[in-house]
Amino acid sequence: MLDHLIRRATVVDGTGAPAYTADVGVHAGRIAQIAEPGTLAPETARTSEDAHGLVLAPGFVDPHTHYDAQLFWDPYATPSMNHGVTTVAAGNCGFTLAPLHPDRPEDADYTRRMMARVEGMALKALEEGVDWGWSTFGEYLDALDGRIAVNAGFMVGHCALRRYVMGPDAVGGQPTADQLDAMLRLLHEAMDAGAWGLSTTQSSTHSDGDGHPVASRHARPAELLALSKAVGQHEGTQIEAIVAGCLDQFSDEEIDLFVEMSAVAGRPLNWNVLTIDAAVPERVPRQLAASERARRAGGRIVALTMPILTPMNMSLGTFCALNLIPGWGDVLNLPVPERIERLRDPGVRAEMLRRADSKEAGVFRRLADFGRYVIGDTYSEANTGLTGRVVRDIAAERGQDPFHTLVEICANDRLRTVLWPMPTDNDPASWALRQETWQHEDVLLGGSDAGAHLDRMCGAPYTTRFLGDCLRGRRLMPLEQAVKMLTDDPARLFGLRERGRIEEGYHADLVLFDPERIEAGPATLVHDLPGDSPRLDSKAIGVVSVRVNGVETIRDDVVTGAVPGTVLRSGRDTRTVSVK
Repeated sequence: MLDHLIRRATVVDGTGAPAYTADVGVHAGRIAQIAEPGTLAPETARTSEDAHGLVLAPGFVDPHTHYDAQLFWDPYATPSMNHGVTTVAAGNCGFTLAPLHPDRPEDADYTRRMMARVEGMALKALEEGVDWGWSTFGEYLDALDGRIAVNAGFMVGHCALRRYVMGPDAVGGQPTADQLDAMLRLLHEAMDAGAWGLSTTQSSTHSDGDGHPVASRHARPAELLALSKAVGQHEGTQIEAIVAGCLDQFSDEEIDLFVEMSAVAGRPLNWNVLTIDAAVPERVPRQLAASERARRAGGRIVALTMPILTPMNMSLGTFCALNLIPGWGDVLNLPVPERIERLRDPGVRAEMLRRADSKEAGVFRRLADFGRYVIGDTYSEANTGLTGRVVRDIAAERGQDPFHTLVEICANDRLRTVLWPMPTDNDPASWALRQETWQHEDVLLGGSDAGAHLDRMCGAPYTTRFLGDCLRGRRLMPLEQAVKMLTDDPARLFGLRERGRIEEGYHADLVLFDPERIEAGPATLVHDLPGDSPRLDSKAIGVVSVRVNGVETIRDDVVTGAVPGTVLRSGRDTRTVSVK
């Protein structure tokens, strides 16, 4: 007898093939039968539902998340799972919670503060929501196994490897030959335990809780290549890497490094995020040149890009993307009273604007059009009535330039004002360029950063928002192709075994949705993290049901409480992906 029967569904199977109507039976966590509609009677299953008019697709695979900590207090990986995501890739950007040296308990505190700074995770949530009882990477994976609702695979972070072996010298130091050997042993042990491979960062935006460049940023190419070579000695592994040029355009040296890392490993290397903007037409060809060179050298480099414009908020009072504009951190890291005084200085503002509009600001130049900002929550009587208004309009009324107006509004709130920058790349030309770029064989949808930057951005709902756009909005992709890009494409990149498609014998990771309604609700601030810490959330609209390994985890945007997810381990749950 089947465990569950989904009758008369419009099946979009993940391969890109035309949709068809079928009955789909689930048994023992797998897709047991796919039959002509009406062939399987409800009596053949313990439970059944009529899905006429609904689309049944494979569960979505998010290739870039930071759910490493959140899964301990939220095994449902919300809001990703609400939006149809059944598999997440975590441990990205060189940052993981393991391994931790058993003789240095202070390393856990260092890691918490680093994650709070670099990935925008709430420090209280990290302190109160995670038990930190492991040492090895395998022990970390074991701590999650059997208690999560999604399937999750984890890279092992370069920063953690360096910290374990080198201690505080990981920041600023170079490993001795013996220390490099120890790092390699640690990486091998992690992959033996199921790590998907290595993640690392050389990005200039990544600093630890003390404001210093994170450990992996101090690694030289020889160290990175040695670690990459080790990745190639294990089945079903990958490399994920970030460099400064990921945010704008790669240097020749960065392309050389990526190509060599992938080629020496014989494994795909993915990076994020490819920003597509018709105002900077030279960016996409430059970034994809790395992929073309890698294929000639016997490697493969895959760019992740988001198919939506991710909502995010800013503030002059707390760490956000504005701090990453060159020179701005010198002002925005000051104590609030001194920060306000400096921001009110016309000369300081002029220099900040100059730096924000300079070539060195790269992709952050997009944040410098302050007239386009919308005022969010305000906290003072002086700002009454400004919520929802555009800064350019307020500035015109006051006879000020927009940045001056924005500073005065924020100063009235002691810098607590919530700011919503309106995207500058929401024009038809940019969307046409996205549509073209998505066709490239080495471009993959993703880069949500779900589980990170919790009160600043909300990328998790990209799946439902993209599908809604394809069905009722810009219609840049047919539904079948859009589903393939969210399911089979990432599953194939990671070599997931029997996942990513609706096919008999495959794991029953399934999402059932209403094509007339599927969409993501607006991002709203909620306080549901440990320690009452805030995060941005978004309701899933039109998602009827989500199943992970055959068990329902979401019904009408409500978590069922089931935890059928699996910690996906390299080799056992992933196969090696050819770079040819």
